[in-house]
Amino acid sequence: MERKIFITGIGTDVGKTLASAVLTEAWQADYWKPIQAGNLDQLESTYVQSLVSNSKSVIHPTQILLNTPCSPHYAAQLDEITIEPEKLTIPKTANTLLIEGAGGLMVPLQKDFLILDLIKFWKLPVVLVSRNYLGSVNHTLLTLEVLKIHQIPVLGLVFSDTDAWDSMAYISHRSQLPIIGHIPRLTEISSQRIKEVAASFQKITDL
Repeated sequence: MERKIFITGIGTDVGKTLASAVLTEAWQADYWKPIQAGNLDQLESTYVQSLVSNSKSVIHPTQILLNTPCSPHYAAQLDEITIEPEKLTIPKTANTLLIEGAGGLMVPLQKDFLILDLIKFWKLPVVLVSRNYLGSVNHTLLTLEVLKIHQIPVLGLVFSDTDAWDSMAYISHRSQLPIIGHIPRLTEISSQRIKEVAASFQKITDL
């Protein structure tokens, strides 16, 4: 089934890439990271590829690689290029395509163009990734409020790096959104472990 879904998070380092790998495996979807800033010796697309074991998923190459690990608009400035959203080409596929963003919604790609604007430009639904840390309930609900104001549909929530967190149920109840799945704190991250976690996630046909 052809479907495009944007994976965003409540901030940086909340586990979007790991969650994207689990969702890619759970849904046997394709994966695409349009822009990566910094850590170019460890591409996130390569990381996802190493964790996905099904034979259906295709990992599409990142289109814009920026050298500095910072906001994409500034990393692009340092590399003396301009990110032009209309020139970002979504890969063609008959499969579900998961598109992983950079940071959270308000991260700028240009001075006046945010990740939020890219989601609206592409008219995509969202899966929101959250993580348990002090203040994350506030950050999660604020992110969901922004998505609601901008009339961006949210398919559900993924909680990363948590075994038991009572606020998962609170956030789900408050937002009236389903929990697609949660990723426990993993002492080992391998394709086999990702496959085991993915088996507990809701199927895309149920969302």
